Amino acid sequence: MSTIAKLLARKQALMERLESDPGPNEREEIERLLAQVDTALSLLQPGDAAAPS
Repeated sequence: MSTIAKLLARKQALMERLESDPGPNEREEIERLLAQVDTALSLLQPGDAAAPS
């Protein structure tokens, strides 16, 4: 499984946890983890402005 596939799977799992109506502290933690995953994805995905040509 590629790094991008792993990150997308992690994002999906976090989104599912977020939909299960977590408490405020857990919601904050999930949102923080989602931001990390989104940042990693933006750095890895081809076509990103930061990626070398």
